[in-house]
Amino acid sequence: MASPELPECDTPAAVLAFAQRRRAAAQRAEIDVVEAALVWASMHPEESVSEVSTGSTNGLVFGEGAVPLAGEGAPLVAEFAPMEFGAALGLSTDSARALVGDALELAHRLKRTWKLVRAGKVPLWKARRLAQLTTTLPLDGADFVDRQLAAVVGKISWPGIERLVDQARVMFDPEGAEKQRLAAADARRFDVHTREATHDGTVHVEGVLDLADALDLDAAIRHGAEELAALGSTEALDVRRSIAAGELARRQLALDLRAEAGDGAASVVKPRQVVIHVHLSHAAISRDEAGIAHVEETRSIVSTEQVRQWCSGDAQVVVRPVIDLEAHHHTAAYAVPDRLVEQTRLTQPVCAFPWCERPARRCDTDHVTAHGDGGPTCSCNLAPLCRRHHRAKTHTAWTYDTTDASTYLWRSPHGLHLVKDHGETRLVTAHPPDE
Repeated sequence: MASPELPECDTPAAVLAFAQRRRAAAQRAEIDVVEAALVWASMHPEESVSEVSTGSTNGLVFGEGAVPLAGEGAPLVAEFAPMEFGAALGLSTDSARALVGDALELAHRLKRTWKLVRAGKVPLWKARRLAQLTTTLPLDGADFVDRQLAAVVGKISWPGIERLVDQARVMFDPEGAEKQRLAAADARRFDVHTREATHDGTVHVEGVLDLADALDLDAAIRHGAEELAALGSTEALDVRRSIAAGELARRQLALDLRAEAGDGAASVVKPRQVVIHVHLSHAAISRDEAGIAHVEETRSIVSTEQVRQWCSGDAQVVVRPVIDLEAHHHTAAYAVPDRLVEQTRLTQPVCAFPWCERPARRCDTDHVTAHGDGGPTCSCNLAPLCRRHHRAKTHTAWTYDTTDASTYLWRSPHGLHLVKDHGETRLVTAHPPDE
């Protein structure tokens, strides 16, 4: 039976054929976007960055510079160019930089692979992942990988590709290969996903460790779980292991911060402060009742009972007065007072630039209308901007206004209009006006 949304798909074979056609069209469109990224990069070469905009003080660059987004031999690109390209596609600046960088790596250093991608013989996702691996190779190393993979890149497994790139690194950049072996930064990681905290107050933890480190960590956690059982814990083994990991962390924090008292006296433990900002209603604080609390650092909610547990024992709790986010504060000075900074961060928890998710507590507090142009230091003229987007707003044609608290209207250098409203971004104009 044909679907009203797909009137021509009245048989199973027709549905499959339709899906195949649309999938092929989508893949072709993805390649077209990469082609557009290459053209965009060519329109913003190193020469487009004026010497005036690259001024620096004490070695710190404040204006726009030309940056390498791909490996050796690929052209440099104006630093802020990917911002506008990403804004048009609904991408963050970091994602846009990665897209332009992958395009440049393919077009200038992996030319055979790029030709196969354009011919539809190699999936774009695989080519982009390869480009991300070869970016740190010297030019002849990237060319070696490209030649070796030309006939098989669409068939070879991903571990096989990784081994070939490692071989090229050893052959063409032995010093770099040794540094990478010693650092091993790309392969090892340990992630605590605090941004994905659940309402129950738990988070997911994962990592890739050196074998020796992993064995030691497992032994320490296993020993901690056994200690808990010996002390009378009736929790399941997995639960005791999770508790033991937290105890191991707390012990390490204390050991790292011992300060010698001198004259043979015992050392004094100075526990490290772990600061989280938890927002609670007055009712949740004053009454013994269930409720929810908002944790700024994780942008999640937890139960008030979980907050009570965190605040028990030796925890230092600081209760700050409520800041009225609707109130208007003003000062004649350029410097922003702490209370006004805090109000700005609470009103807009992330960078005010389109699709940027950097927490406001790690951002600058920007005068929307520059103070030098008569912009006041007040609640209605301040917004959090991360350093990169603060520089772009200051030194390029990006401009924005506030329409109300937590709502910002941005205009890109080529006429895109975007609104960031309470952390969510949308395009106001789908296409910029003709130049």
